[in-house]
Amino acid sequence: MITVHHLNNSRSQRILWLLEELDLDYEIKFYHRNEETNLAPPELEAIHPLGKSPVVTDGENTVIESGAIIDYVLRRYGNGRLMPTPNTPAHEQYLQWLHYGEGSAMLPLMLRMYTGRLPDGGEALQPRINDELDRHLGYVNAALEGVDWLVENVLSGADIQLSFVAEIAPLLHPAGDFINLDGFRIRLQERPAYQRALEKGGVYAFGPAGD
Repeated sequence: MITVHHLNNSRSQRILWLLEELDLDYEIKFYHRNEETNLAPPELEAIHPLGKSPVVTDGENTVIESGAIIDYVLRRYGNGRLMPTPNTPAHEQYLQWLHYGEGSAMLPLMLRMYTGRLPDGGEALQPRINDELDRHLGYVNAALEGVDWLVENVLSGADIQLSFVAEIAPLLHPAGDFINLDGFRIRLQERPAYQRALEKGGVYAFGPAGD
C-alpha cells in the first residue's frame, strides 16, 4: 500500500488529491513544519536524505518529486486514468505540462517567496520577477482559454501538478489578472476528490478560503 509522507501546507496535498481521484487505498504519515523556521522536521530525512515532501513509499519503492510520484502512481495504479494514451500527441503534451508545473512555472514563484524574506524584499530583483510571473502565469492562463483542463479538456495528472501553481499564484503575485487560471483553481477545489483530500490531509493554507 502507498504511504504518503505528508507535510502540512505543502505540495504533498496534491498527491492526496491524486490518490482520491483514483479512489485508491493509501496511508498518510503526518509531519509538521517547525513553527519558527517553517521547515520540514528532520524525521523526513529518515524516509529520504533530502528530507522534503512530497515523498511516497510503496513496498520497497521510495519516490520523491511530485512529477515522478504522479507518473509512478498513474503507471502502476491508474489503469489508463488521468493520462492520455502513451505515444500519442496528447501524451507528449501531457508530459510537457507535468514537468512544466515543477520546472519553469515554479521558479519565479519561489524567487518571489524567498526574496520577500530579505530585509529590502529583494527590491532590485522584483521587476524581473514580475516579468517572469506575468510570462509564465499568462502562458498557463492562455492555455486555459475556453477549456476546463489543460490536455484535451480532460482532467489529468498534469492539472493536478499545476494545481499548486494556481493556488499560490494569487498569494505571491496578487497584481496579476489571470481569469482563466482563477477559474481553473475554483474548478479543481470544487471537485469531491479534492475536498476529500483536504479532509484527510488536515490544515492547508492554500485551499479554498484558507482551509
